[in-house]
Amino acid sequence: MEKPRVRIYTDYKSPYAYVANRRLFELEQEHGVELEWLPYTLRIPEFMGTVEERTPHFWRKVRYLYMDARRYANAQGLTIKGPRRIYDAFYSSAGMLFAQRHGLFRPYHDTVFRRFWSHDLEIDELSEISGVIASIGGSAKDFEAYVRGPARSEHDRIIDEAETLGVFGVPTMVLNGELFWGGDRIDLLIERIQNPGTIAAALGSRYRK
Repeated sequence: MEKPRVRIYTDYKSPYAYVANRRLFELEQEHGVELEWLPYTLRIPEFMGTVEERTPHFWRKVRYLYMDARRYANAQGLTIKGPRRIYDAFYSSAGMLFAQRHGLFRPYHDTVFRRFWSHDLEIDELSEISGVIASIGGSAKDFEAYVRGPARSEHDRIIDEAETLGVFGVPTMVLNGELFWGGDRIDLLIERIQNPGTIAAALGSRYRK
């Protein structure tokens, strides 16, 4: 019997993507699914506005969100320190794709999340992501050649495909075309995995095979 396949869109600069990792990896062990991890590199100013445009209401929301993410992180023994600036995570996303092709995904994934949220890694510096690749046994030279070559077009194609599916944030999980956004939707995703025939007709044809 073919394993259910769950596509996961993630971004290393999202605290909620970070704290969802443990339960998502458990899907493989506990529910026998195949996970396909892909980058969805958030364009922060596009949906959160520039720093200059942000209102007091916005900053109250941001403070709450980081407090909330830290609650999930603390329960897992993880550290979350607020980002020092707005990051372009392209290099880290390209690193994800490169690591997958060289059998290094899990050590890369865990290292980048842990070090970024501990203020020990600048994900928008090519040399630092190259250093991570080298530290887990990959070739920094080959990675940098990939970045200078096809990485950008492959990355942008993945983003375009994600948005065609309806993806707008992370973590987003996709099962049989149905989207589940956020770690708090993992239980609903598990229900779908266990009972694939329960997709409501109200969801419409977009979420059917």
